[in-house]
Amino acid sequence: MYAIIELGGKQYKVEKGDEVIVDRLDVAEGKTLTVSPLLLGGKKKVMDARELKGAKVKAKVEEHLLGEKIRVFRYKPKRGYKKMQGHRSHLSRVSIQSITEAKKKTEAAAKGKEEKPAKEEKAAAAKD
Repeated sequence: MYAIIELGGKQYKVEKGDEVIVDRLDVAEGKTLTVSPLLLGGKKKVMDARELKGAKVKAKVEEHLLGEKIRVFRYKPKRGYKKMQGHRSHLSRVSIQSITEAKKKTEAAAKGKEEKPAKEEKAAAAKD
C-alpha cells in the first residue's frame, strides 16, 4: 500500500519503511508525527480525500541535516564587480513507520448485523 502525503508544502509518494528527505520540519529528532494522506492506493483500488476520513500515516523524524552546498557567483564584466555566495538547505530525514486506513462504519455495522441473525437462526433451529 502506498500513500501520497504533504510535508513542507510538497507532496511525496511513500510506502511503509521508506525514508524521505524533506524541508526542515519543526519536530525534534526522534519524535513521531501523524500526517493525513491525500491519497491511498493499493493493489485493488485507490482512495481519494472523500474516502480517507480517519486514515493516518505515522512518520518518525530520524535526523536534521544540511543539504549540499550551492555556490552562486555574480559578476559584471569590465567593471571589476564579483560576488560569491553559498547556501545549504536545512533538511529533515523522515522514515515512514505505518500507513493505516480508516475502517468504514458500514462494514463494521454490516458485520454486527450479520452475526445477530446467525445466532437467531441457530436458536430457531434448536427449538425445531
